[in-house]
Amino acid sequence: MIVKKNCVAMLLAGGQGSRLYALTQNRAKPAVPYGGKYKIIDFPLSNCIHSGIDTVGVLTQYEPLELNAYIGNGATWDLDCMSGGAYVLPPYVKGKKGEWYSGTASAIFQNIHFIDQYDPDYILVLSGDHIYTMDYDKMIQDHAKNGADATIAVMEVPMEEASRFGIMNTDDQMRIVEFEEKPPVPKNNLASMGIYVFSWKKVKQYLIADSKDPESSNDFGKNIIPNMLNNGEKMMAYLFDGYWKDVGTIDSLWEANMDLLKEKPELDLSDDSWRIYGKNLVKPPHYIGEEAKVKNSIIGDGCTVLGEIENCILFPSVVIEKGAVVRNSVIMQETVIQEGAVVEKSILDEQVTIMENAKIGGPEKITVIGSELSIPKGAEVAEGEMLYPSMK
Repeated sequence: MIVKKNCVAMLLAGGQGSRLYALTQNRAKPAVPYGGKYKIIDFPLSNCIHSGIDTVGVLTQYEPLELNAYIGNGATWDLDCMSGGAYVLPPYVKGKKGEWYSGTASAIFQNIHFIDQYDPDYILVLSGDHIYTMDYDKMIQDHAKNGADATIAVMEVPMEEASRFGIMNTDDQMRIVEFEEKPPVPKNNLASMGIYVFSWKKVKQYLIADSKDPESSNDFGKNIIPNMLNNGEKMMAYLFDGYWKDVGTIDSLWEANMDLLKEKPELDLSDDSWRIYGKNLVKPPHYIGEEAKVKNSIIGDGCTVLGEIENCILFPSVVIEKGAVVRNSVIMQETVIQEGAVVEKSILDEQVTIMENAKIGGPEKITVIGSELSIPKGAEVAEGEMLYPSMK
């Protein structure tokens, strides 16, 4: 028996993440590792369960295998309950034909029947490529209190960066009066976070109409939100003042990892009241050798450090051999850096081997080595280089 829900979350996790280049050649962006033990998608899923939302549709499309296997039945996030759960929702054939999700609105439209079976008052639309902790229930309550048709989470960004974002211009009651997509001269600094609460019956009408428009991009930001605004629907902004990072680029992903190494990081992953859940590998404790040098780093389970690391994030089962030096880098699972190798300001994907005396990267630009690649003995990879893995 299907139980009526106050709110159903729909998590957009099908993006290719093309600006992450080598890191998303064989995986969807929400499956990219972060912070020494997590994947990006752990954050919105954990936020959902902490916010009392136990029914989440995860919309996958690009390279879904790793993400589908990771989510499973949602048990990792306590989303395997009888009356809800985590549901992976790929595009599928209906009748005699099927089609890909052509945009964010298209993805929700194609799953109207999934949402309708829970008869929700509201839907929460989330992106799978942001790092943050947020109580969605507060936003939903704000939406209900205001009698809004749509509520969009916003945050203040530096005025000089506002032109990179969708900007919400509001009145003094935080009602949205204008939406500008990446304006060259922004009127304010309230940037959309890509987190939306909609009254379901209202937005459903717009999704159906949008699906019939051959000129539409089938996108919330380009079509649904402007159409609702133009029609005078009540649209509110919800101001968020915590840590939030869009990790859709190499620079932002590296920065988000380095943020964790600050003495007092804005994102507190040790907060017992708001744990971020993820699948934990069963690994032994890490080992730091007698002659190793470790400074300001996060070291995952199963790692062996015999060389020198500084300002690094090491995922589980990384090996840093004697004489190797690694600085300002993110080293993903089961990567081995052999004796005498030097790695500087780099992101090394999973199962990479850096052989003896190789030199990777430099102090300025970020260098990226794709998964399962092997850098030969004594080789040099210049800073800012991007080496792609083999296609799977």
